[in-house]
Amino acid sequence: MYLKYFGLSEAPFSIAPDPRYLYMSKRHQEALAHLLYGVKGGGGFVLLTGEVGAGKTTVCRCLLEQVPESCDVAYIFNPKLTVEELLSTLCVEFGIEIPPGNTSIKVFIDCLNKYLLDAHARSRHSVLIIDEAQNLSVDVLEQMRLLTNLETNQRKLLQIILLGQPELGQMLERPELRQLAQRIVARYHLGPLNKTEVAAYLKHRLDVSGVAAGTRQLFPDNLIGPIYRLSGGVPRLLNVLCDRALLGTYVQGKERVDRATLDQAANEVFPPPAGGGRGRRMLFAGAAVLAVLAAGLVIYQKDQPTSAAPPPAPLAAAGSPAAGPASAARVLPALLAWPADEPRAESQRQAFSALFKAWGSDYQGPASCQQVGSLGLACRTSKGNLGELRRLNRPVVMSLRDVERKEPAFFATLLKLDKDSATFAVGSKTTTVALTALADQWSGQYSLLWRKPPEPYTPLRQGDRGPAVAWLSRQLALFDGAGSGKDAEPVFDAAMVRRVKHFQLSQDLEADGAIGPRTLMRLAGLGDTLAPKLSAAAEK
Repeated sequence: MYLKYFGLSEAPFSIAPDPRYLYMSKRHQEALAHLLYGVKGGGGFVLLTGEVGAGKTTVCRCLLEQVPESCDVAYIFNPKLTVEELLSTLCVEFGIEIPPGNTSIKVFIDCLNKYLLDAHARSRHSVLIIDEAQNLSVDVLEQMRLLTNLETNQRKLLQIILLGQPELGQMLERPELRQLAQRIVARYHLGPLNKTEVAAYLKHRLDVSGVAAGTRQLFPDNLIGPIYRLSGGVPRLLNVLCDRALLGTYVQGKERVDRATLDQAANEVFPPPAGGGRGRRMLFAGAAVLAVLAAGLVIYQKDQPTSAAPPPAPLAAAGSPAAGPASAARVLPALLAWPADEPRAESQRQAFSALFKAWGSDYQGPASCQQVGSLGLACRTSKGNLGELRRLNRPVVMSLRDVERKEPAFFATLLKLDKDSATFAVGSKTTTVALTALADQWSGQYSLLWRKPPEPYTPLRQGDRGPAVAWLSRQLALFDGAGSGKDAEPVFDAAMVRRVKHFQLSQDLEADGAIGPRTLMRLAGLGDTLAPKLSAAAEK
């Protein structure tokens, strides 16, 4: 509601774990360094603990954006699993095929061992990240310890990173878990921000949310101390408090947050002291509503759309004739739920069926990704974010957490991606939800189909010529408009490497000039007018 009023491009204090908003305090830098060590390490466990809201998940999302190309990551965010469910989920995350209906722990371990040995032979590094790990049972923790026994003579085949609340560290002090505790090669506890860091945190988030925010001090210096004391320096509490304070400032038509508004915001979002506080919170909520209505009435009467006063709030009920597009957007579901009348065990098959259908093909089961080669397609499972999906602009299968029912994850197919909403095939139904749903439910893993180059593609070295180089030259011409190599046989020379780096920079890829899997997939998507798209606008 208040973004335009304060000159912000997006909400500065959202509680979604967006890595762009991560303020890298010294503590967060050290936490990220420990996780990067875990990704590049040689086995064992890495432990990151911290209080609720300290920023563990956001640091982890930042880590996922820096994962080396040679690293395969399995990310489990719902660890309330049995041993069998954990192993099954791990196989799904790594894309390992297992016999249908298998529940044998030995079969799961054999499949995992075969996969990890093959990955090691291909110089791939396999990492398992478990968020909310304080919810793991002792049996599951012991099974994870046994997974680290999968090894060669030179190194462990699986690195495991555990993220959790402080009680996770207390669990690992139990005598029955002493063997696991001895395998922790690095551990770090992420504490709250101090007063100086709180001031820098607020400035950082406002700077990221819009250039106009830097020209006005929305939180005066004399409020930093109270903000620190009210939030305890916990980033999530800072976000909740500051978001509500900006809303209160907006509805009162003020230029910046003052102490009275901050105190009212704290009464709204934090538990009241014993024996009171409810009446004052209700009064503030009522005053906010009246202020919005009054502001809207004044603007309507004066007919001054450029006024600094807040815009009027839409009053029409959703679904009524007077309700416009903005009203409809507000009633989109905030979470994507699996249909209650359909078997959850079918979610993966149904999701991949929808994905293949979008490409005009039929899903034949787990081996389908090996069969689509005859259609000129390939499968890929990877980790990423919404920015990457927008650039790929292809339907994807996602593994989503069922927040409402606290049940195991389910699969759904993302078919359409707009600015503020996402449309999924979930089970046999098609559902559109608010984009914020993905912040709570999506781990970042996705699977997609993409069209391969017409010629078999092999790694290129400078000086190479041939069909693969000619194809690369044509694709780069679609991107930068330079010569496509039609009049002469193109060469993969220093000039073409620079063009590749330019393309990689535009796609937020590592600008190394090499045609790795991600670069190849992005290049192959250029000019593919027949492929299904998440958004037609993204192609323009």
